Amino acid sequence: MSHPLSTDVLIVGGGIAGLWLNARLRRQGFATLLVENATLGGGQSLASQGIIHGGAKYALHGALSGASEAIADMPRRWRDALGGDGELNLSGVRLLSDAHYLWSPGTLAGNLTSFFASKAVRSRVDPVKGADLPAALQHPKFKGKVYRLDELVLDVPSLIARLVELAGDSLLAAERLEPLHEQGELVGLRIDGRAVQAQRIVLSAGAGNAALLSELGLSQPAMQRRPLHMVLVKGPGLKPLYAHCLGGGPKPRVTVTSHPAADGQWVWYLGGDLAEAAGVARDAAAQIRAAQQELADLLPWIDLSTAQWATLRVDRAEPAQSGLVRPDNAFLSEQQRLLVGWPTKLALAPDFADRVLAALARDGVQPGSHPTPLDGPRPALGQPVWETLLP
Repeated sequence: MSHPLSTDVLIVGGGIAGLWLNARLRRQGFATLLVENATLGGGQSLASQGIIHGGAKYALHGALSGASEAIADMPRRWRDALGGDGELNLSGVRLLSDAHYLWSPGTLAGNLTSFFASKAVRSRVDPVKGADLPAALQHPKFKGKVYRLDELVLDVPSLIARLVELAGDSLLAAERLEPLHEQGELVGLRIDGRAVQAQRIVLSAGAGNAALLSELGLSQPAMQRRPLHMVLVKGPGLKPLYAHCLGGGPKPRVTVTSHPAADGQWVWYLGGDLAEAAGVARDAAAQIRAAQQELADLLPWIDLSTAQWATLRVDRAEPAQSGLVRPDNAFLSEQQRLLVGWPTKLALAPDFADRVLAALARDGVQPGSHPTPLDGPRPALGQPVWETLLP
């Protein structure tokens, strides 16, 4: 067997959380190794809508809790990084939209009163009309109200590609991971039979954390899965739209983001209440019919007669919460050298990295000397879901 190798921080999971953390650590001089058993971003990351939330949609049912203050600062932090002046240099990542919109159809007021009263709405929320409306809403039949939110939307595939660039030679494809113990303490992992020691091991594998914890003989922290049944539609008549459409309840009736397909057409990716409880209970055909009816009701001037449709089931992996509620912020659990966490949503990847870095600083973990990298295959980039489901 090959001689043992070492690194400062061993990260398991190549989604946005793991890749962002990896880049932050490397920028601070730490030696890292990130292992992935599938494709980079191929789990929850590439199934996300790419919205950098600032808490706006969660303010629809009133003020956010104090613990959720972290998300209010996320748009600024991501904008700084995209401009090359933040904690990471993400210049070159494609920005799909510099704003997300809140859209109230017809005369429906929705929960706008509580929304505008919420402390989560820190930045400007401007009403837009006429030529300033999103292209898909610029039609004489549109009678709703639209507000511009200071929340950007990213092209997740280009974000993953940039984080992979920042990873340098630290990425490794691995099929089998086993715990490595010394005197009863976890000191690293066996990666396809090769022993790798680390000052800290971070599990950031989303839904994969549960199986990894089981392999380590651990049952905590517990994980919950909150399912979604997303809808994708691609057609020649679609124009870019990035908006939460209000309904009468505390959640957006439907959330629309638009993504460029390889054939030059736009794909609308539909979430919101459409994709939650009732949507999860429907089969694919019924969910597509429900989405078709929603778009016909809300945007009847858009011709979808030749559109292609597909659905995608996504499990949001999060730390277990009482009543399966949505966590407010990123989560990190510590067990000696093992750190386990979930960012809980793409926008909070910086918050997740903050928590890991704070734990390292508190424990006095410093960059060491690790001259010999672990040779092996690199994991492949994941493919956008619309390319695989709507060829």
